[in-house]
Formats: sequence, C-alpha cells, structure tokens
Amino acid sequence: MVLGILTAIAACPAIIGTTEAVRQGQKQNAKEKHRGVKTNLFVNCSTATRFGREVNGCEVVLSEGKLYLSMPSAEFPDGRPEDHPFAGYFLPYPDQNWGRAGEGMVSTISDDPPQLNWIYIDKDTHEVKYGDRLTSEPHAVGPWDVTKVDRRVTFEGWEGFMAVRYGPKEWALYFDRDDDGLKDIIGEEMSTMEVVLVRRERKQGKPAPPDNEDDQGRKSGG
Repeated sequence: MVLGILTAIAACPAIIGTTEAVRQGQKQNAKEKHRGVKTNLFVNCSTATRFGREVNGCEVVLSEGKLYLSMPSAEFPDGRPEDHPFAGYFLPYPDQNWGRAGEGMVSTISDDPPQLNWIYIDKDTHEVKYGDRLTSEPHAVGPWDVTKVDRRVTFEGWEGFMAVRYGPKEWALYFDRDDDGLKDIIGEEMSTMEVVLVRRERKQGKPAPPDNEDDQGRKSGG
C-alpha cells in the first residue's frame, strides 16, 4: 500500500507535465487555426490627410497580376467589375522552409472556376503581385506572417506596406523592402501612404440544405 502511494506521488510531476504540454499544444493549435481560414484583406492608414482618409479602410483586390485598393468612383460606384477581392490564407510554399518566420500566402483569383495564386513581392519593382508558381518563384515569395496581438500581415518579419497612387481613385499595393520610402522605385510625382494590412474573416452565407432534406420536404409537402 505504501509502495503504491509512493509510486503515485512520484508519477504526479510527470502527469502534470504531460497535462500542461497537452494544454499548451491545444492553445497553439487554436492560435494557428486562423492561418488556414480564408480571409479578406483591408488596409488601415493612421495619417489624417486627404489621401490617408481616402485609402483608410479600403479592401484589397486582385486585377491584372497586381494588388490594388478597391475604391468607388462615379463610373464604378461598386468598384471595377474586373477586380477580384482578396480571399486567401497562409500555405507552405514548395521547397521553402522558413520555420517559425512564416509561410507562403495564396488567394483565389476567380470564383468560377475556383483557382489559387501565390502572393509575392516583385524583386525589381516592389509591387505586391500574384501568379502561379512559375511566375512567382523568381521573386520574393515569403515568409508571410502576422503580428502576435492584432494579427496584421507582415512580410519578411515586418510591416513595410505602402499604397502608391497611380491616379484619381487608383492606388496599388507595394512593399518597401529597402525601408527608404520607395525613393528609387517610383517617380517623385507619385503619392505614397504607409498602410497596414488587416485580415478579416469572410462573411458566412447561409448553407444550402442537404439533398435528402429537399427530398423529404417534397415528399412531406405532396
């Protein structure tokens, strides 16, 4: 009896350690679950200027190989019809292992048919673009990650995103890899704004009823 009690006492630290490890694993899994959830992207800008107010809260969209900010205009009050809202998540990039630094990032480029492309930073122009593996591979494809608290998007471990104005109501997304305000990348006549990228979970629509429920409904109704 005494031996049994001593054995149980000796085993307690191991049991407690195992339980704590399981709890920590569950917490980590819950934290990481968001990485595979398809989200939309929006930009926030804290600068209280005319252009700052113009870009703040805009949704990120994909069009013609690049990422832009969606803005209503007199011609397109609901945004340009060719724009596709960013709808993506984190995914390991083939033959790349950044460890805890992050992963690759993908987005749908169309709803029908559903198709994914990689999001990357053009190594020459610093534009944020999208493309298949063959297109993206020569450029900077990651690591993409999020900040610990607010889960804002980061690239290569920091937030260097900028919006560049091409014209009225036309802003493209860039990443300032050299941390110099893109001075050697864009012309002096182009306006720039520092922005942060915020992920928002997509709105869940009402699911379609299973086929057997439809059959039962028809049978009971007639």
